[in-house]
Amino acid sequence: MPVLIQKKLSLSYLIQNLTTEKRLAYYQAILSVYDPNAQWQALSSDKVPITEQEGETLASKADQIKFFSTSEKTIPIETLLSEQEVEILIGADKEADLDKAIVKGVAKSFIKALIKKKFKEDEKLKKQLEFQKKEEEAQRKKLEKASKISFEEDTSLPKAEPVKIVDAKQHVGKRVEIKGWIQTMRTQGSQLMFLEVRDGTEIIQSMLQGSLCQTVDALSLCRECSIMLRGTLKLDERAYNGVELQVDFWELIGTAPSVWPINQDTKVHERLNSAHLYARESRMMDILRMRSIITQCFREHFFARGYTEFHPSTLVQTMCEGGSTLFGLDFFGEPAYLTQSSQLYLETVMPSLGDVFCIAQSYRAERSQTPRHLAEYTHIEAERPFITFEDLLETVEDLICDVSKRVVEKAGPVLKRVNPHFVAPQGKFKRMTYKACIDFCREHNICQDPSKVDGKEGVPFEYGDDITDAPEREMIKLIGEPVSMIKFPVEMKSFYMSRCQEDDTLTESVDVLLPGVGETIGGSMRMHDLQRLEEAYVREGIDPQNYYWYLDQRRFGTSPHGGYGLGLERFMMWILGIPHIRDTTLYPRYMGRCLP
Repeated sequence: MPVLIQKKLSLSYLIQNLTTEKRLAYYQAILSVYDPNAQWQALSSDKVPITEQEGETLASKADQIKFFSTSEKTIPIETLLSEQEVEILIGADKEADLDKAIVKGVAKSFIKALIKKKFKEDEKLKKQLEFQKKEEEAQRKKLEKASKISFEEDTSLPKAEPVKIVDAKQHVGKRVEIKGWIQTMRTQGSQLMFLEVRDGTEIIQSMLQGSLCQTVDALSLCRECSIMLRGTLKLDERAYNGVELQVDFWELIGTAPSVWPINQDTKVHERLNSAHLYARESRMMDILRMRSIITQCFREHFFARGYTEFHPSTLVQTMCEGGSTLFGLDFFGEPAYLTQSSQLYLETVMPSLGDVFCIAQSYRAERSQTPRHLAEYTHIEAERPFITFEDLLETVEDLICDVSKRVVEKAGPVLKRVNPHFVAPQGKFKRMTYKACIDFCREHNICQDPSKVDGKEGVPFEYGDDITDAPEREMIKLIGEPVSMIKFPVEMKSFYMSRCQEDDTLTESVDVLLPGVGETIGGSMRMHDLQRLEEAYVREGIDPQNYYWYLDQRRFGTSPHGGYGLGLERFMMWILGIPHIRDTTLYPRYMGRCLP
Protein backbone atom coordinates (compact mmCIF):
# COMPACT_ATOMS: atom_id res chain seq x y z
CA MET A 1 0.00 0.00 0.00
CA PRO A 2 2.26 2.86 -1.22
CA VAL A 3 1.68 6.25 0.37
CA LEU A 4 3.49 9.40 -0.76
CA ILE A 5 4.30 11.73 2.12
CA GLN A 6 6.85 14.37 3.07
CA LYS A 7 9.52 13.31 5.58
CA LYS A 8 8.06 15.45 8.37
CA LEU A 9 4.56 13.98 7.95
CA SER A 10 3.46 11.45 10.56
CA LEU A 11 1.10 8.58 9.78
CA SER A 12 -1.17 10.05 12.44
CA TYR A 13 -2.39 12.55 9.86
CA LEU A 14 -3.71 9.72 7.70
CA ILE A 15 -5.91 7.97 10.25
CA GLN A 16 -9.64 7.70 9.66
CA ASN A 17 -12.68 6.16 11.37
CA LEU A 18 -11.74 7.31 14.87
CA THR A 19 -14.36 8.04 17.47
CA THR A 20 -14.36 11.58 18.78
CA GLU A 21 -13.38 10.33 22.24
CA LYS A 22 -10.34 8.38 21.09
CA ARG A 23 -9.16 10.55 18.17
CA LEU A 24 -6.65 12.57 20.17
CA ALA A 25 -5.29 9.48 21.91
CA TYR A 26 -4.77 7.60 18.64
CA TYR A 27 -3.10 10.62 17.07
CA GLN A 28 -0.67 10.87 19.94
CA ALA A 29 -0.11 7.12 20.05
CA ILE A 30 0.75 6.75 16.37
CA LEU A 31 2.83 9.92 16.43
CA SER A 32 4.81 8.70 19.44
CA VAL A 33 5.85 5.58 17.56
CA TYR A 34 6.71 7.06 14.19
CA ASP A 35 7.88 10.59 14.99
CA PRO A 36 8.32 11.31 18.73
CA ASN A 37 9.73 14.79 18.10
CA ALA A 38 7.20 15.95 15.53
CA GLN A 39 5.02 19.01 15.94
CA TRP A 40 1.38 18.13 15.26
CA GLN A 41 -2.20 19.27 15.59
CA ALA A 42 -5.45 17.33 15.77
CA LEU A 43 -7.97 17.60 12.94
CA SER A 44 -11.59 18.27 13.76
CA SER A 45 -13.23 16.27 10.96
CA ASP A 46 -14.13 12.60 11.34
CA LYS A 47 -11.82 11.66 8.50
CA VAL A 48 -8.38 12.95 7.66
CA PRO A 49 -8.53 14.23 4.08
CA ILE A 50 -5.80 13.34 1.60
CA THR A 51 -5.69 15.92 -1.16
CA GLU A 52 -5.26 14.83 -4.76
CA GLN A 53 -3.43 18.08 -5.50
CA GLU A 54 0.02 18.84 -4.20
CA GLY A 55 0.44 21.66 -1.77
CA GLU A 56 -2.38 21.45 0.75
CA THR A 57 -0.92 22.72 4.01
CA LEU A 58 -1.45 21.91 7.66
CA ALA A 59 0.11 24.70 9.74
CA SER A 60 1.61 24.01 13.13
CA LYS A 61 3.77 26.23 15.28
CA ALA A 62 6.95 24.47 14.20
CA ASP A 63 6.41 23.53 10.55
CA GLN A 64 4.22 23.93 7.51
CA ILE A 65 3.55 20.32 6.56
CA LYS A 66 2.47 19.41 3.02
CA PHE A 67 0.88 16.12 2.04
CA PHE A 68 -0.06 14.63 -1.30
CA SER A 69 -2.33 12.15 -3.09
CA THR A 70 -2.32 8.40 -2.54
CA SER A 71 -3.64 5.43 -4.45
CA GLU A 72 -6.39 5.31 -1.83
CA LYS A 73 -7.98 8.37 -0.26
CA THR A 74 -7.47 7.15 3.31
CA ILE A 75 -5.74 4.40 5.23
CA PRO A 76 -8.14 2.42 7.49
CA ILE A 77 -7.23 2.35 11.15
CA GLU A 78 -7.45 -1.43 11.00
CA THR A 79 -4.42 -1.43 8.71
CA LEU A 80 -2.38 0.54 11.19
CA LEU A 81 -3.46 -1.62 14.11
CA SER A 82 -2.60 -4.83 12.31
CA GLU A 83 0.82 -6.37 11.88
CA GLN A 84 0.62 -5.62 8.16
CA GLU A 85 3.59 -3.77 6.72
CA VAL A 86 2.87 -0.42 5.05
CA GLU A 87 5.19 0.75 2.29
CA ILE A 88 5.83 4.49 2.57
CA LEU A 89 7.47 6.46 -0.24
CA ILE A 90 9.28 9.39 1.33
CA GLY A 91 9.88 12.44 -0.86
CA ALA A 92 9.11 16.11 -1.37
CA ASP A 93 7.03 15.72 -4.54
CA LYS A 94 5.97 13.20 -7.14
CA GLU A 95 8.93 13.93 -9.43
CA ALA A 96 11.54 13.56 -6.69
CA ASP A 97 13.72 10.51 -6.22
CA LEU A 98 11.88 8.56 -3.56
CA ASP A 99 13.23 6.45 -0.73
CA LYS A 100 11.22 3.45 0.47
CA ALA A 101 10.62 2.79 4.12
CA ILE A 102 8.83 -0.34 5.35
CA VAL A 103 6.97 0.43 8.56
CA LYS A 104 5.08 -2.17 10.53
CA GLY A 105 1.65 -1.46 11.89
CA VAL A 106 1.33 -0.57 15.55
CA ALA A 107 0.50 -3.42 17.91
CA LYS A 108 -2.95 -3.15 19.48
CA SER A 109 -1.55 -3.76 22.95
CA PHE A 110 0.86 -0.86 22.58
CA ILE A 111 -1.90 1.42 21.34
CA LYS A 112 -4.07 0.44 24.31
CA ALA A 113 -1.21 1.16 26.72
CA LEU A 114 -0.71 4.60 25.26
CA ILE A 115 -4.43 5.32 25.35
CA LYS A 116 -4.51 4.23 29.00
CA LYS A 117 -1.63 6.59 29.71
CA LYS A 118 -3.49 9.39 27.97
CA PHE A 119 -6.63 8.75 30.00
CA LYS A 120 -4.53 8.80 33.20
CA GLU A 121 -3.18 12.17 32.17
CA ASP A 122 -6.74 13.34 31.59
CA GLU A 123 -7.69 12.13 35.05
CA LYS A 124 -4.73 13.98 36.55
CA LEU A 125 -5.78 17.14 34.74
CA LYS A 126 -9.32 16.68 36.01
CA LYS A 127 -8.04 16.48 39.60
CA GLN A 128 -5.91 19.58 39.05
CA LEU A 129 -8.94 21.48 37.81
CA GLU A 130 -10.93 20.33 40.83
CA PHE A 131 -8.12 21.48 43.14
CA GLN A 132 -8.00 24.81 41.34
CA LYS A 133 -11.74 25.17 41.79
CA LYS A 134 -11.40 24.51 45.53
CA GLU A 135 -8.59 27.06 45.74
CA GLU A 136 -10.71 29.64 43.96
CA GLU A 137 -13.56 28.95 46.36
CA ALA A 138 -11.22 29.31 49.35
CA GLN A 139 -9.91 32.58 47.91
CA ARG A 140 -13.49 33.80 47.42
CA LYS A 141 -14.22 33.11 51.09
CA LYS A 142 -11.01 34.88 52.10
CA LEU A 143 -11.99 37.94 50.10
CA GLU A 144 -15.49 37.84 51.56
CA LYS A 145 -14.00 37.81 55.06
CA ALA A 146 -11.43 40.47 54.14
CA SER A 147 -14.14 42.79 52.83
CA LYS A 148 -15.32 43.19 56.42
CA ILE A 149 -11.85 44.29 57.63
CA SER A 150 -10.56 47.85 57.33
CA PHE A 151 -8.10 50.19 59.01
CA GLU A 152 -7.60 53.93 59.35
CA GLU A 153 -4.54 56.05 59.94
CA ASP A 154 -3.84 56.96 63.55
CA THR A 155 -4.03 60.76 63.56
CA SER A 156 -2.23 60.93 66.91
CA LEU A 157 1.01 59.75 65.28
CA PRO A 158 3.59 62.30 64.05
CA LYS A 159 3.20 63.45 60.46
CA ALA A 160 5.11 61.15 58.10
CA GLU A 161 7.94 62.84 56.19
CA PRO A 162 8.29 61.78 52.52
CA VAL A 163 11.77 60.30 51.94
CA LYS A 164 13.68 58.39 49.29
CA ILE A 165 14.70 54.88 50.28
CA VAL A 166 18.38 55.61 49.61
CA ASP A 167 18.22 58.18 52.46
CA ALA A 168 16.36 55.89 54.88
CA LYS A 169 19.27 55.37 57.29
CA GLN A 170 19.36 59.11 57.93
CA HIS A 171 15.79 58.93 59.29
CA VAL A 172 16.00 55.91 61.63
CA GLY A 173 13.55 56.30 64.52
CA LYS A 174 11.37 58.74 62.57
CA ARG A 175 7.96 58.26 60.95
CA VAL A 176 8.34 58.49 57.18
CA GLU A 177 6.36 58.04 53.98
CA ILE A 178 7.72 55.92 51.13
CA LYS A 179 6.21 55.33 47.70
CA GLY A 180 7.36 52.59 45.38
CA TRP A 181 6.82 49.20 43.78
CA ILE A 182 6.81 45.76 45.37
CA GLN A 183 9.91 43.78 44.36
CA THR A 184 9.26 40.68 46.48
CA MET A 185 6.79 39.68 49.18
CA ARG A 186 6.17 36.87 51.65
CA THR A 187 3.57 36.16 54.33
CA GLN A 188 3.72 34.36 57.67
CA GLY A 189 0.21 33.17 58.44
CA SER A 190 -2.52 35.80 58.31
CA GLN A 191 -0.94 38.19 60.81
CA LEU A 192 2.39 39.10 59.21
CA MET A 193 3.55 40.25 55.77
CA PHE A 194 7.00 41.35 54.57
CA LEU A 195 7.39 43.49 51.45
CA GLU A 196 10.60 44.51 49.71
CA VAL A 197 9.76 47.83 48.08
CA ARG A 198 11.88 49.81 45.62
CA ASP A 199 11.51 53.44 44.60
CA GLY A 200 14.26 53.66 41.98
CA THR A 201 16.93 54.71 44.46
CA GLU A 202 17.13 51.58 46.63
CA ILE A 203 15.13 48.72 48.16
CA ILE A 204 13.74 48.57 51.69
CA GLN A 205 12.09 45.79 53.70
CA SER A 206 8.68 46.73 55.10
CA MET A 207 6.65 44.84 57.70
CA LEU A 208 2.82 44.82 57.89
CA GLN A 209 0.99 43.29 60.86
CA GLY A 210 -2.56 42.47 61.92
CA SER A 211 -5.39 44.12 60.00
CA LEU A 212 -2.86 45.86 57.71
CA CYS A 213 -2.31 42.55 55.92
CA GLN A 214 -5.87 41.20 56.09
CA THR A 215 -7.86 43.60 53.89
CA VAL A 216 -9.02 42.94 50.33
CA ASP A 217 -6.24 45.19 49.01
CA ALA A 218 -3.67 43.31 51.10
CA LEU A 219 -4.80 39.95 49.69
CA SER A 220 -4.45 41.32 46.14
CA LEU A 221 -0.87 42.53 46.61
CA CYS A 222 1.74 41.00 44.30
CA ARG A 223 4.99 41.93 42.61
CA GLU A 224 4.94 45.34 40.86
CA CYS A 225 1.91 46.71 42.69
CA SER A 226 2.64 50.37 43.45
CA ILE A 227 1.96 51.42 47.04
CA MET A 228 2.35 54.18 49.61
CA LEU A 229 3.70 53.16 53.02
CA ARG A 230 3.85 55.13 56.26
CA GLY A 231 5.65 53.92 59.35
CA THR A 232 8.72 54.10 61.55
CA LEU A 233 12.22 53.21 60.39
CA LYS A 234 14.12 50.73 62.58
CA LEU A 235 17.63 49.32 62.33
CA ASP A 236 17.60 45.59 61.57
CA GLU A 237 20.73 43.74 60.46
CA ARG A 238 18.60 40.95 58.97
CA ALA A 239 16.84 43.35 56.59
CA TYR A 240 18.05 44.46 53.16
CA ASN A 241 20.54 47.32 53.74
CA GLY A 242 20.06 46.97 57.51
CA VAL A 243 16.88 49.09 57.78
CA GLU A 244 13.24 48.02 58.10
CA LEU A 245 10.06 50.07 57.82
CA GLN A 246 7.47 49.07 60.41
CA VAL A 247 4.27 50.10 58.66
CA ASP A 248 1.33 51.63 60.51
CA PHE A 249 -0.65 52.75 57.45
CA TRP A 250 -0.56 52.07 53.73
CA GLU A 251 -2.50 52.59 50.50
CA LEU A 252 -2.61 50.65 47.25
CA ILE A 253 -1.86 52.99 44.33
CA GLY A 254 -1.74 50.63 41.34
CA THR A 255 -2.50 46.92 40.91
CA ALA A 256 -0.53 44.43 38.79
CA PRO A 257 -1.16 40.97 37.26
CA SER A 258 -0.50 38.18 39.75
CA VAL A 259 1.95 36.42 37.39
CA TRP A 260 5.26 38.13 36.57
CA PRO A 261 6.14 37.23 32.94
CA ILE A 262 9.94 37.09 33.36
CA ASN A 263 11.98 34.39 35.10
CA GLN A 264 15.31 32.60 34.78
CA ASP A 265 13.91 30.37 32.01
CA THR A 266 12.78 33.30 29.84
CA LYS A 267 14.48 33.07 26.44
CA VAL A 268 16.61 35.96 25.18
CA HIS A 269 14.21 37.10 22.44
CA GLU A 270 11.29 36.99 24.89
CA ARG A 271 13.26 39.05 27.39
CA LEU A 272 14.16 41.60 24.73
CA ASN A 273 10.51 41.82 23.67
CA SER A 274 9.68 42.54 27.31
CA ALA A 275 12.56 44.95 27.89
CA HIS A 276 10.16 47.54 29.33
CA LEU A 277 9.44 45.06 32.13
CA TYR A 278 12.91 43.52 32.31
CA ALA A 279 14.12 46.95 33.44
CA ARG A 280 12.52 46.10 36.82
CA GLU A 281 14.67 42.99 37.33
CA SER A 282 17.40 43.44 39.95
CA ARG A 283 20.31 42.72 37.59
CA MET A 284 19.06 45.07 34.89
CA MET A 285 18.43 47.78 37.47
CA ASP A 286 22.06 47.45 38.57
CA ILE A 287 23.31 47.58 34.97
CA LEU A 288 21.23 50.66 34.15
CA ARG A 289 22.42 52.37 37.32
CA MET A 290 26.02 51.45 36.49
CA ARG A 291 25.57 52.84 32.98
CA SER A 292 24.50 56.16 34.45
CA ILE A 293 27.39 56.21 36.93
CA ILE A 294 29.96 55.26 34.28
CA THR A 295 28.71 58.03 31.98
CA GLN A 296 28.93 60.47 34.87
CA CYS A 297 32.50 59.35 35.59
CA PHE A 298 33.52 59.99 31.99
CA ARG A 299 32.15 63.51 32.21
CA GLU A 300 33.89 64.10 35.53
CA HIS A 301 37.16 62.89 33.99
CA PHE A 302 36.87 65.28 31.06
CA PHE A 303 35.90 68.27 33.18
CA ALA A 304 38.72 67.51 35.63
CA ARG A 305 41.15 67.55 32.67
CA GLY A 306 39.84 70.89 31.36
CA TYR A 307 37.74 69.68 28.41
CA THR A 308 34.61 71.41 27.12
CA GLU A 309 31.56 69.36 26.15
CA PHE A 310 30.16 69.86 22.66
CA HIS A 311 26.80 68.66 21.31
CA PRO A 312 27.12 67.77 17.60
CA SER A 313 24.32 66.97 15.19
CA THR A 314 23.62 63.32 14.43
CA LEU A 315 22.08 64.16 11.03
CA VAL A 316 24.84 64.56 8.43
CA GLN A 317 25.45 64.61 4.68
CA THR A 318 29.05 63.41 4.84
CA MET A 319 30.65 60.15 5.93
CA CYS A 320 33.45 59.60 8.41
CA GLU A 321 34.06 55.84 8.47
CA GLY A 322 33.00 54.60 5.03
CA GLY A 323 29.76 54.62 3.07
CA SER A 324 28.93 50.91 3.37
CA THR A 325 27.74 51.26 6.96
CA LEU A 326 25.64 54.42 6.64
CA PHE A 327 21.94 54.59 7.50
CA GLY A 328 20.46 56.78 4.78
CA LEU A 329 17.30 58.87 4.98
CA ASP A 330 15.39 61.52 3.08
CA PHE A 331 16.04 64.97 4.55
CA PHE A 332 13.38 67.15 2.93
CA GLY A 333 14.21 65.81 -0.51
CA GLU A 334 17.97 65.61 0.00
CA PRO A 335 20.03 62.55 0.96
CA ALA A 336 21.24 62.51 4.56
CA TYR A 337 22.61 59.98 7.03
CA LEU A 338 22.68 59.08 10.68
CA THR A 339 26.18 59.87 11.88
CA GLN A 340 28.86 57.19 12.24
CA SER A 341 31.07 59.50 14.30
CA SER A 342 31.14 63.12 15.46
CA GLN A 343 34.91 63.37 15.05
CA LEU A 344 34.94 65.77 12.10
CA TYR A 345 32.58 68.17 13.86
CA LEU A 346 34.59 68.02 17.09
CA GLU A 347 37.66 69.04 15.08
CA THR A 348 35.87 72.18 13.90
CA VAL A 349 35.41 73.54 17.44
CA MET A 350 38.94 72.88 18.70
CA PRO A 351 40.18 76.34 17.59
CA SER A 352 37.46 77.94 19.72
CA LEU A 353 37.13 75.54 22.67
CA GLY A 354 40.47 73.74 22.89
CA ASP A 355 40.21 70.18 24.25
CA VAL A 356 36.66 69.03 23.47
CA PHE A 357 34.54 65.93 23.97
CA CYS A 358 31.05 64.70 23.20
CA ILE A 359 28.82 61.86 24.35
CA ALA A 360 26.37 61.13 21.56
CA GLN A 361 24.70 58.31 19.65
CA SER A 362 26.43 56.87 16.59
CA TYR A 363 25.03 54.46 14.03
CA ARG A 364 26.63 51.70 11.94
CA ALA A 365 24.59 49.72 9.42
CA GLU A 366 26.76 46.64 9.89
CA ARG A 367 25.08 43.35 9.03
CA SER A 368 26.59 41.58 12.00
CA GLN A 369 25.22 40.01 15.16
CA THR A 370 28.42 39.44 17.09
CA PRO A 371 28.66 39.73 20.89
CA ARG A 372 30.25 43.18 20.55
CA HIS A 373 28.39 44.97 17.75
CA LEU A 374 25.30 47.19 17.84
CA ALA A 375 23.74 49.27 15.09
CA GLU A 376 23.24 52.13 17.57
CA TYR A 377 25.63 52.84 20.40
CA THR A 378 26.80 55.60 22.73
CA HIS A 379 29.99 57.11 21.36
CA ILE A 380 32.36 59.00 23.66
CA GLU A 381 34.73 61.04 21.50
CA ALA A 382 37.40 63.64 22.16
CA GLU A 383 39.81 65.82 20.17
CA ARG A 384 42.91 67.68 21.38
CA PRO A 385 44.93 70.36 19.51
CA PHE A 386 48.72 70.74 19.60
CA ILE A 387 49.57 67.24 20.84
CA THR A 388 51.98 64.53 19.72
CA PHE A 389 51.30 60.85 19.10
CA GLU A 390 52.89 60.04 22.46
CA ASP A 391 50.53 62.56 24.10
CA LEU A 392 47.60 60.79 22.46
CA LEU A 393 48.68 57.37 23.76
CA GLU A 394 49.04 58.73 27.28
CA THR A 395 45.64 60.43 26.95
CA VAL A 396 43.70 57.25 26.14
CA GLU A 397 45.53 55.23 28.79
CA ASP A 398 44.82 57.91 31.39
CA LEU A 399 41.16 57.92 30.34
CA ILE A 400 40.72 54.18 30.98
CA CYS A 401 42.61 54.17 34.28
CA ASP A 402 41.05 57.33 35.73
CA VAL A 403 37.45 56.53 34.76
CA SER A 404 37.82 52.97 36.10
CA LYS A 405 39.10 54.32 39.41
CA ARG A 406 36.22 56.80 39.64
CA VAL A 407 33.66 54.06 38.93
CA VAL A 408 35.06 51.83 41.68
CA GLU A 409 34.96 54.71 44.17
CA LYS A 410 31.50 55.94 43.21
CA ALA A 411 29.66 52.65 42.63
CA GLY A 412 31.49 50.19 44.85
CA PRO A 413 28.47 48.25 46.26
CA VAL A 414 26.62 48.05 42.92
CA LEU A 415 29.79 47.13 41.02
CA LYS A 416 30.51 44.34 43.50
CA ARG A 417 27.06 42.88 42.87
CA VAL A 418 27.55 42.92 39.11
CA ASN A 419 31.27 42.14 38.81
CA PRO A 420 32.95 41.52 42.19
CA HIS A 421 36.30 40.59 40.59
CA PHE A 422 36.97 43.86 38.75
CA VAL A 423 40.25 45.62 39.52
CA ALA A 424 40.99 49.02 37.97
CA PRO A 425 44.23 49.11 35.91
CA GLN A 426 47.04 51.50 36.76
CA GLY A 427 49.89 53.08 34.83
CA LYS A 428 50.84 52.74 31.18
CA PHE A 429 49.45 49.95 29.04
CA LYS A 430 51.49 47.40 27.14
CA ARG A 431 52.14 48.82 23.66
CA MET A 432 52.47 46.60 20.60
CA THR A 433 52.71 47.61 16.97
CA TYR A 434 50.29 46.09 14.48
CA LYS A 435 53.20 44.05 13.06
CA ALA A 436 54.09 42.76 16.53
CA CYS A 437 50.48 41.65 17.03
CA ILE A 438 50.51 39.78 13.71
CA ASP A 439 53.74 38.07 14.77
CA PHE A 440 52.22 37.24 18.18
CA CYS A 441 49.23 35.58 16.53
CA ARG A 442 51.47 33.50 14.27
CA GLU A 443 53.72 32.45 17.15
CA HIS A 444 50.76 31.39 19.31
CA ASN A 445 48.82 29.67 16.53
CA ILE A 446 45.98 32.21 16.59
CA CYS A 447 44.44 31.85 13.14
CA GLN A 448 42.03 33.85 11.06
CA ASP A 449 38.30 33.53 11.56
CA PRO A 450 37.16 30.85 9.03
CA SER A 451 34.16 33.00 8.07
CA LYS A 452 36.59 35.63 6.77
CA VAL A 453 38.63 33.25 4.60
CA ASP A 454 36.00 31.24 2.70
CA GLY A 455 35.42 28.81 5.56
CA LYS A 456 39.01 27.60 5.69
CA GLU A 457 40.34 26.72 9.13
CA GLY A 458 43.88 27.18 10.41
CA VAL A 459 44.76 30.04 8.04
CA PRO A 460 47.59 32.05 9.66
CA PHE A 461 47.61 35.83 9.71
CA GLU A 462 49.70 37.71 7.17
CA TYR A 463 50.84 41.31 7.32
CA GLY A 464 47.94 43.43 6.06
CA ASP A 465 45.19 41.16 7.43
CA ASP A 466 42.61 42.61 9.79
CA ILE A 467 42.71 40.91 13.20
CA THR A 468 38.97 40.37 13.62
CA ASP A 469 36.83 39.96 16.73
CA ALA A 470 37.46 36.39 17.88
CA PRO A 471 41.23 36.24 17.18
CA GLU A 472 41.63 39.67 18.76
CA ARG A 473 39.94 38.51 21.97
CA GLU A 474 42.01 35.31 21.96
CA MET A 475 45.18 37.36 21.61
CA ILE A 476 44.31 39.76 24.44
CA LYS A 477 43.33 36.82 26.65
CA LEU A 478 46.79 35.31 26.24
CA ILE A 479 48.47 38.65 26.90
CA GLY A 480 46.32 39.08 30.01
CA GLU A 481 46.28 42.87 30.27
CA PRO A 482 45.11 45.97 28.35
CA VAL A 483 47.09 46.60 25.17
CA SER A 484 47.56 49.68 23.00
CA MET A 485 47.96 48.31 19.46
CA ILE A 486 49.65 51.04 17.41
CA LYS A 487 50.91 52.01 13.95
CA PHE A 488 48.55 50.29 11.52
CA PRO A 489 49.31 50.21 7.77
CA VAL A 490 47.88 53.12 5.77
CA GLU A 491 45.64 50.78 3.74
CA MET A 492 43.84 49.58 6.88
CA LYS A 493 42.88 52.96 8.33
CA SER A 494 40.75 55.98 7.41
CA PHE A 495 41.93 58.65 4.98
CA TYR A 496 42.22 61.40 7.61
CA MET A 497 44.89 59.70 9.77
CA SER A 498 48.39 61.17 9.71
CA ARG A 499 51.40 59.04 8.79
CA CYS A 500 54.39 58.14 10.90
CA GLN A 501 57.41 60.33 10.21
CA GLU A 502 59.78 57.36 10.38
CA ASP A 503 57.68 55.19 8.01
CA ASP A 504 55.26 56.73 5.53
CA THR A 505 53.46 53.39 5.08
CA LEU A 506 52.21 53.44 8.69
CA THR A 507 49.67 55.64 10.45
CA GLU A 508 49.90 57.29 13.84
CA SER A 509 46.95 55.24 15.05
CA VAL A 510 45.98 53.26 18.13
CA ASP A 511 43.38 50.66 19.11
CA VAL A 512 43.05 50.02 22.85
CA LEU A 513 42.24 46.36 23.48
CA LEU A 514 40.68 45.36 26.80
CA PRO A 515 40.54 41.77 28.15
CA GLY A 516 37.27 39.98 27.43
CA VAL A 517 36.18 42.57 24.88
CA GLY A 518 38.95 43.49 22.47
CA GLU A 519 38.95 46.86 20.72
CA THR A 520 37.27 49.49 22.89
CA ILE A 521 39.01 52.70 21.76
CA GLY A 522 40.12 53.72 18.29
CA GLY A 523 42.19 56.86 17.87
CA SER A 524 44.80 58.60 15.77
CA MET A 525 46.63 61.78 14.99
CA ARG A 526 44.67 63.63 12.31
CA MET A 527 46.16 64.68 8.98
CA HIS A 528 46.70 68.44 9.33
CA ASP A 529 48.51 69.18 6.06
CA LEU A 530 46.00 70.59 3.53
CA GLN A 531 47.71 69.23 0.41
CA ARG A 532 48.07 65.70 1.77
CA LEU A 533 44.45 65.72 2.93
CA GLU A 534 43.25 66.80 -0.53
CA GLU A 535 45.34 64.02 -2.09
CA ALA A 536 43.75 61.54 0.33
CA TYR A 537 40.28 62.60 -0.85
CA VAL A 538 41.26 61.98 -4.47
CA ARG A 539 42.80 58.60 -3.59
CA GLU A 540 39.61 57.51 -1.78
CA GLY A 541 37.33 58.81 -4.54
CA ILE A 542 35.64 61.33 -2.23
CA ASP A 543 34.35 64.65 -3.55
CA PRO A 544 36.20 67.30 -1.50
CA GLN A 545 33.46 69.83 -2.20
CA ASN A 546 31.25 68.09 0.36
CA TYR A 547 34.01 68.53 2.94
CA TYR A 548 34.85 72.18 2.30
CA TRP A 549 34.14 73.00 5.94
CA TYR A 550 36.56 70.30 7.10
CA LEU A 551 39.29 71.47 4.70
CA ASP A 552 38.84 75.02 5.98
CA GLN A 553 40.25 73.84 9.32
CA ARG A 554 43.58 73.37 7.48
CA ARG A 555 43.29 76.65 5.58
CA PHE A 556 42.55 78.82 8.61
CA GLY A 557 45.43 78.07 10.95
CA THR A 558 46.10 74.34 10.88
CA SER A 559 47.61 72.55 13.87
CA PRO A 560 48.80 69.04 14.75
CA HIS A 561 45.99 67.37 16.65
CA GLY A 562 44.56 63.98 17.55
CA GLY A 563 41.57 62.29 19.07
CA TYR A 564 39.73 59.07 19.70
CA GLY A 565 36.35 57.40 20.03
CA LEU A 566 35.23 54.95 22.72
CA GLY A 567 32.14 52.75 22.68
CA LEU A 568 30.40 53.06 26.04
CA GLU A 569 28.77 49.65 25.71
CA ARG A 570 32.10 47.88 25.11
CA PHE A 571 33.63 49.69 28.08
CA MET A 572 30.69 48.45 30.16
CA MET A 573 31.26 44.88 28.94
CA TRP A 574 34.80 45.10 30.29
CA ILE A 575 34.19 46.81 33.63
CA LEU A 576 30.98 44.87 34.42
CA GLY A 577 32.11 41.51 33.05
CA ILE A 578 29.16 41.28 30.64
CA PRO A 579 29.81 38.76 27.82
CA HIS A 580 27.28 40.14 25.29
CA ILE A 581 26.95 43.77 24.28
CA ARG A 582 23.16 43.63 24.00
CA ASP A 583 22.99 43.22 27.80
CA THR A 584 24.64 46.60 28.42
CA THR A 585 21.60 48.54 27.24
CA LEU A 586 17.88 48.18 27.79
CA TYR A 587 16.79 48.61 24.18
CA PRO A 588 19.59 47.22 21.95
CA ARG A 589 19.42 47.90 18.23
CA TYR A 590 21.02 45.44 15.84
CA MET A 591 20.16 43.70 12.58
CA GLY A 592 16.75 42.12 13.12
CA ARG A 593 15.75 44.12 16.20
CA CYS A 594 14.36 47.64 16.38
CA LEU A 595 11.56 46.99 18.91
CA PRO A 596 10.24 47.80 21.43
